[in-house]
Amino acid sequence: MSATYRERSSDKTGRRSLLAGGVATLLASTCCLGPLVLISLGFSGAWIGTLTVLEPYQPVFIGAALLALYFAGKRIWRPATQCAPGEVCALPRIRLAYQILFVGVCALLLAALLFPLIAHWFY
Repeated sequence: MSATYRERSSDKTGRRSLLAGGVATLLASTCCLGPLVLISLGFSGAWIGTLTVLEPYQPVFIGAALLALYFAGKRIWRPATQCAPGEVCALPRIRLAYQILFVGVCALLLAALLFPLIAHWFY
């Protein structure tokens, strides 16, 4: 395997981990937060009830999201001095964008974790 292939396939910026964490977080919140958001936006229909099919898998998705966000956080929040001059993490604007996305995904995951505790206020 060549060095350039290994460098391209490794997740040096945390992009893949952040994307995996975001997808897992969305899947974890689909069963509970999804119907509430859709109804709040004015959507209705019997099909909204089918979103609860993913509810038994919510702990798996939350675990996958936590694991992916752990690895993404290690890459995104590392000191800029550990980045090579040509790497993406050395650029302040891109680094800030990744950090904002990371905080947003963490907020959505926190909402998915806390929603069962406050759901009775909405339904």
